[in-house]
Amino acid sequence: YPWGYDGDNGPDQWHKNYPIAKGRHQSPIEINNKEVHYDPSLLPWFASYDPGAAKTILNNGKTCRVVFDDSFDRSVLRGGPLPGVYRLRQLHFHWGSSDDHGSEHVVNGVRYAGELHLLHWNPNYSNYLDAVRRTDGIAVLAIFLQVGKTPKPEMKRILEEINGIKTKGKAAPFPNFDPSILFPKSHDYWTYHGSFTTPPCEECITWIILREPIIVSSDQMAKLRSLSKNAENEPDLPLVDNWRPTQPRYFRMVSASF
Repeated sequence: YPWGYDGDNGPDQWHKNYPIAKGRHQSPIEINNKEVHYDPSLLPWFASYDPGAAKTILNNGKTCRVVFDDSFDRSVLRGGPLPGVYRLRQLHFHWGSSDDHGSEHVVNGVRYAGELHLLHWNPNYSNYLDAVRRTDGIAVLAIFLQVGKTPKPEMKRILEEINGIKTKGKAAPFPNFDPSILFPKSHDYWTYHGSFTTPPCEECITWIILREPIIVSSDQMAKLRSLSKNAENEPDLPLVDNWRPTQPRYFRMVSASF
């Protein structure tokens, strides 16, 4: 089923074809300090990424994605709330049509300009598709993008490729990239159990959401908005507002490492 972010195929329609989108463990959510539980037993998390694992950058009409080699444990996330090592598979971004919105998670009423997701899977399962069917199958490290005066130099490498992947279906080689250069200084995080924020919205994700955003410039955000959600031979439609609104938290606990 073709899904998207417009009125006719957008987030409030997804449940018609993907019923789990109405489930009780959906993401994103609003994180509210009053409802967060500090958990002193939460460990620090560690990422060890091999720059040689980076393969391609692409525009799939929904986001800008960087794909990594996940055929063995070469780029991994561990620690924090995770039971073991998780392999990096891809990273992608969500952003708005202007700098005052674009993130998926909301913190104390604040929606950031964008959100970066680094998606990892649990290699205890035979493959990625198997992991997606398990409650502990996937771990996503989420980082907020906040617009400030200074561009983030580490974003330059990704944004330089945008012109080559302007339209849906375009991809380019993207070798030798270590995504940990994008991390903020602080590793403080919130964590909760949730879902993919895109269909089918499977409820298999341990979210690790970093408290400290990274600062990017308005020009850098504009570069993401210069992507088109249509193919080369179709009218140019800017790829913007590719974020899902917050979902009910229900009974879920949101824990903080700080």
